[in-house]
Amino acid sequence: MHISELKESKFLKKEDVDPPVMVTIREVTQENTAKEGAPEELKWCVTFDELEKPMVLNVTNGQIIAKITGSEDSDDWTGHQIVLYHDPNVTFGGKLVGGIRVRAPKKTNKKATPKPPPEELQDDDEIPF
Repeated sequence: MHISELKESKFLKKEDVDPPVMVTIREVTQENTAKEGAPEELKWCVTFDELEKPMVLNVTNGQIIAKITGSEDSDDWTGHQIVLYHDPNVTFGGKLVGGIRVRAPKKTNKKATPKPPPEELQDDDEIPF
């Protein structure tokens, strides 16, 4: 067991996206991220079709999603796919702590053009060199 499993969270953690996960954005909403009993602390969160927990949206990930979707308006992000992954180089408070990052899905070449087979030399052909 990893010690991160001791702390239950209603939001995505870096361990939840290691290995990376491709997700479809459902919506962006404000959620209370305060611990139980603490004063309300509203933050923007992204929910996904494939995952139960939302991801708390930080400025960096928001800018990356805006670039991927081609819109700075989060209302336009619905239905777009992104990849969530654990980036060990994320810093917080001047310390390297790791965190969730987003990226565009890798493009797949659905119909690769097959290469033509090499022309075979006949026994009586001259070798061209």
